[in-house]
Amino acid sequence: MPGFEEERLLDDAAGPLVRPYTVSGGRTNPTADFDLLSLVKSTGRMRPSQLEAEQAAVLLLCHEPVSVAEIAAHLRLPAMVVKVLLSDLVEYGAVTAHAPEAALDPTDLNLLEALLNGLQRRL
Repeated sequence: MPGFEEERLLDDAAGPLVRPYTVSGGRTNPTADFDLLSLVKSTGRMRPSQLEAEQAAVLLLCHEPVSVAEIAAHLRLPAMVVKVLLSDLVEYGAVTAHAPEAALDPTDLNLLEALLNGLQRRL
């Protein structure tokens, strides 16, 4: 996202906010296919200093395999915005993504509880 300038809003209760469309450079569709449970991991080919701030923040979270949902929750960004950022990182060769195992049922209550517990531990 060369030339990207952050537009920040200030809310007394919430603090600084970044408009989601600004973070994704106005893009609403990722170029790569991600599931919320897709695991993403850094390849080590790029340093965060080579990226825009939001892309760098995503990359820093990917030093170990992490789900798209966890990244979105940690950064407090909509999942679609995170998917757009991840698409860029995949194109740069900075991260790899693996779809969740086909045997996993995304409506399985135990799986959803485990995901929620993991997200709560990270926050």
